[in-house]
Parts: sequence; C-alpha cells; structure tokens
Amino acid sequence: MTQPTDPVALTAELVRCPSVTPTEGGALRLLETRLAAAGFTCQRVDRGGVANLFARWGAHGHPDTFGFNGHTDVVPAGDTAAWTHDPFGAAQQGGWLWGRGAVDMKSGVAAFVAAAIDFVSETPPDGAIVLTITGDEEGDAIDGTTALLDWMADQGERMSVCLVGEPTSRDTLGDMMKIGRRGSITAYFTAHGVQGHAAYPHAAQNPIPALARLVERLSAYPLDEGTRHFDPSTLAVTTFDTGNPANNVIPGICRATVNIRFNEVHTADSLTEWLRAEADKVTDETGIRFDMDTRVSGESFLTPPGALSDMVARAVEAETGRHPAMSTSGGTSDARFVKDHCPVVEFGLVGRTMHQVDERVEIAQIDTLKRIYARILADYFG
Repeated sequence: MTQPTDPVALTAELVRCPSVTPTEGGALRLLETRLAAAGFTCQRVDRGGVANLFARWGAHGHPDTFGFNGHTDVVPAGDTAAWTHDPFGAAQQGGWLWGRGAVDMKSGVAAFVAAAIDFVSETPPDGAIVLTITGDEEGDAIDGTTALLDWMADQGERMSVCLVGEPTSRDTLGDMMKIGRRGSITAYFTAHGVQGHAAYPHAAQNPIPALARLVERLSAYPLDEGTRHFDPSTLAVTTFDTGNPANNVIPGICRATVNIRFNEVHTADSLTEWLRAEADKVTDETGIRFDMDTRVSGESFLTPPGALSDMVARAVEAETGRHPAMSTSGGTSDARFVKDHCPVVEFGLVGRTMHQVDERVEIAQIDTLKRIYARILADYFG
C-alpha cells in the first residue's frame, strides 16, 4: 500500500522555498514534481514574469471537475533578526511549524495537494480534479490566477466548483468559512492650490483645508447599513500628505488616499461616481481643483449558501466538531477572480499570525486540514 502523503513534511519543504512575490523560489517546481509523479497532467502557465501551475487528474472537460486554488508566493520576511527561527527554515518546535508562508498559505496548498494525491491514488473518482496554484497572490495579482483562468478558457479547461485554501478560520480551526468577499477600491486625490508665503495667505490658495474638508465628509458619510451576508461598507483615509518640510510655505499641492471596502450595495463604478461628485462639491465651495485616480482590487461577490458551502461545512464539522460560520469579512483573495469562472468558497487555517514576524502554524491543524479536504473530495465525487 502506498504511503500517505505527509502534508506537514510538504509544508516544511514549501516554507524552505524563498518564494517572495514574484520569485518562484522552487515552490512550484516542487509541487509539479510531486503531482506529476502521482499522475497529474501539469502545465506551467507563466505570464509577465510570474510563475503559475495548472495540474489536472482525470479527463479533460469532465462535467464533474473539483478545483482547488491557492498560492505559494509570500510577503517579505521583514527584519529576520526579529524572528525566533529562520523565516525560511521551517523549524518545528512545541507543536508549531515556523516560517514565512506557514499560514498564508503554504500549509493550505500542502494540505490540498496531499489530499488530492492520496484521493486519486486510493479511490480514483469518476471525474477530474484541477489544481490552480499561483505565484502572484500577494502582489498585484495581474498575472497569477487571472493568467491561469485565461489559459484555461483558451484550452477548454474548466472547474465545476472551486475551493480556495486561504486561512479563513478566526480563532479556532473550523469556526469560519468564506462564501464571498467585499470589494475594494482605492482613490488617490491630488488637491491643487497656489503656493505662497505663510505670512501672506491672501496671496496663496491653500489646498490643505479643502482636502481636509473632503476627507472629513467622505469619512463621515454612512455608505450603507450592511446586508444579509455583508457588514456595512467602510471607508478609511490611509494617507494625507503635503510633502512640505517648510513651516513658512503654503504648499501648492496636497494629496490623500482613501480605501473603501464595499458590499453588494455598491459597485466600483458607483463609488467612483460618488467620490468624484463629492470632490466637485468641495471644488465649488473652495475653488480648489481635485484630480482623482482610482484602483479597483475587486468587486464584491457572494456564492449563495447551497450545495457547495453545505458540503464544506459538513466536512469541517465531521473533522473538528465545529459548524463554520459563513462569512464575507476580511480582505480580498483570488476567489474574486475564480467567482467569474465557477462557484467558489474558501476554507483554511486560523490566520492569526499571517504576515507577522514569527508566522507559524499549529502542526496538528495541517493534518486536520488535509482530512477536511479529503472528506470534501469524497463527498463531492460520492
């Protein structure tokens, strides 16, 4: 009998790959080797200097194709001297595995890769399993999962449903899953005045009070009261800067940035129109002109509770004894791209230490996560 695939050992191997976005670091090469040896057809789908991996077991185009999505790229380690263990050493101590990406999300990738390999080896399904793994989730996400989905469309490859293995649990493994995400839009304002001497303000046109008026209005405006599945949308002012080191000069330019996390009440277009209208109102009141640029990270989306979320919840409860709450909280993830391809939900580990110094994962949870993913596969194909 073939030895089960050890997700803890695979996590450690992945953590030792220094795959800081957009560097591949050997992580995808490692997974490709493992998956190909297990009978998966593998294809590198690199684009724009980003490495991505597509792997499929089973017939091309099968109507029952279960998908997993994840990423092996990680954020920088920061001050390595502040770490208890080498951030790329995968040290194991006290029941924990330490390292950058241990939580976000090399353990999740290792768990679903291990579950998929063992499942097709032990109980080959009448269907297909597709794994899409990117090296560009922590970066601009332009050439990562989107590149994989574009390539799949060109090749006629398709997932029927998809599970993203991001860390979704809040306090304890199994307490939360994601059935959607808020949208995110960032607006960059530049207020244009007239520079002058601080002793002669009548000869200048100070952009600071006008921009302060604008961001105060935006911050105080109640965007909505939330919906059945989403909390109220939020707006945060993240920068306010004149770039002016002198105390006797009224600056000619002032800049501010705001970020909005929004629910299904809004779209990026409707929020852009609102932001522009508010800026125009302040221009009419003050004479200060505003330039505005926006960047949309993703629209809000929801996978309505149903067969897919129920299947995940059953597997989680069977392995942990907890019924996961269905949430749309948190930041963005690559599920925002997958949702245009097929129904998608997210479930993974407790994310408390992700992106932190001393990022670490409880070793026992990696094994439990593999069992959850294996149970989901058995339920789907059963």
